[in-house]
Amino acid sequence: MTEKMWGSEPFWGLGYDWDPDWVYTDRQKELRSTLIELCEREMRDNAKRSDDELLFPRRNLELLGEHGFLALTVPEKYGGLGENHVAYSMVCETIARYGCASTAMCYVMHIGAVNAIMLRATPELIDKYIRPLNRGKIGTLSYSDPETGSHFWYPISSGAERLNGGYKVRKKASWTTSAGFADFYVVQTTSPDFKGYDDLSVFVIDGEGVQAQPSLWDALGLRGNQSGPLTVDNIEIPGDQLVGPVGDGAASNDESVDPWFLVGSSSVWNGLAMGAIDIARRHTTRKKHVDVGMRVADYPTIQDYIGEAVMDTNACRLFVLSVAGAMDKETDDNTKVLAPGDFARANYLHWAWQIKFEAAKNVAHVVDKMLHACGGSGYKRDMELERYLRDAKAGWVMGPTNEVLRQFVGKAVLLGFDSLDYWNQAYNRRAVENEVKKLDTQGKRELAEQLLAQADEDDSKEPAKQA
Repeated sequence: MTEKMWGSEPFWGLGYDWDPDWVYTDRQKELRSTLIELCEREMRDNAKRSDDELLFPRRNLELLGEHGFLALTVPEKYGGLGENHVAYSMVCETIARYGCASTAMCYVMHIGAVNAIMLRATPELIDKYIRPLNRGKIGTLSYSDPETGSHFWYPISSGAERLNGGYKVRKKASWTTSAGFADFYVVQTTSPDFKGYDDLSVFVIDGEGVQAQPSLWDALGLRGNQSGPLTVDNIEIPGDQLVGPVGDGAASNDESVDPWFLVGSSSVWNGLAMGAIDIARRHTTRKKHVDVGMRVADYPTIQDYIGEAVMDTNACRLFVLSVAGAMDKETDDNTKVLAPGDFARANYLHWAWQIKFEAAKNVAHVVDKMLHACGGSGYKRDMELERYLRDAKAGWVMGPTNEVLRQFVGKAVLLGFDSLDYWNQAYNRRAVENEVKKLDTQGKRELAEQLLAQADEDDSKEPAKQA
């Protein structure tokens, strides 16, 4: 097996023996080698500057663009590399492990935006947003909402209306990665003539059409990704910047946005875990206790820490790659064109929830253990471990949070998938009837009058029915 190199020297962390290379094609291994070289040459040093100075990692993203990675999953006929979900997982993991976690998360959101467009690609969208990717054009997703927290798929504060053959869009987002720096933003809002929580639409907004204050971003970790508030203040856009048909937002979320985001972010957490293990290996094999003539790595306790971390992390890596592989099989290696109403990746959405939970839980544990393995030296900023630890903590709380995902899976197992109702289409009849029983006669009459008035108001908003 080829030796893993770091510049002109052997890599100081774990070698390829501990990477699941049988999963990757030869071309994907070549892409990984290119990424490791870029990380060694420039991206890892840029990560420190981004962290220290709260700098958006534009140069790192430009490097990725120069080598085709910003169009990784785009078909070759549109200037992309034509790669699949497994390759995407590998790229996200590699950037986070060897280079810069902030860059990796910006990349996840960029690829998420690219694939939301490609799900419903039109010639106009391809020419304006996809073909220029290798010239360094950066996109991002803006789905979060200050009113709904980590339930980011509810854009209650946002909306759109038809205007002069196009649309007037308003968007208020609480967490938008690359806010103020991206060249285009894929946003989700309630649809024109909004009829219910799953009646959502997707638009592309150019960078000059958004308002952001990236200077306010000052976070514990991922300090370069500028994940801050964003506002689109009733911007008028042409009709060809609608992505998919009106009302396609829920389907787009389940088929594209969530699957790509969860595979990518899970891979980032796995990359951070492996990167922390790499650093711990470098330190513990070099640090000697001269009083007893032993390296730190010679202590059984340290060997136990490292062994458990490697096994748990590789379990998470292979879990992610397995789900990515299932999506590849379902989409003919990311080449199948899906019409609205057709699903492929969405069939594995509950698996994508699971990989995110496991990867985020594991990395939080691993970075702590690697800090213990390195002892007091791990607190020193020049070792880099403390940055990996801070970056990794975002995994648990990044939406959907681990608590949300854990409940999703548990509820689906016990009560069935229909019980999840995360598009808020059904009401809990049992709970409603139980609450109504608590009302006295007058309370029930008042409630009935209120509901009838609301029904009349809703009827007045419905479009007139054709005779």
